[in-house]
Amino acid sequence: MLPRSGDVLHVTRAASVQFTEPILFRVIRVHDWTTYDGWAWLDGYELNAAGEAVDRRSIFVQLSGLRQLRPNAGPRGRVVKPSPVRTG
Repeated sequence: MLPRSGDVLHVTRAASVQFTEPILFRVIRVHDWTTYDGWAWLDGYELNAAGEAVDRRSIFVQLSGLRQLRPNAGPRGRVVKPSPVRTG
């Protein structure tokens, strides 16, 4: 699975030995840098238990060890109609 911008991931030791303590991570971007097969550099935010960003990080992970918690929730060409405005 190649993560996309906006994805929230559970990153554990399965993704890299550096994550002895699992983290939640919201992806900003996946770099196209040449790395080992099945590995990638990700930029994003480490999240706390409430889902709030607490630290910006770049991480090097094995893609097969990532677990996606929430798919990208960004707009997908959907038109949102504004609510009517009440006056008086």
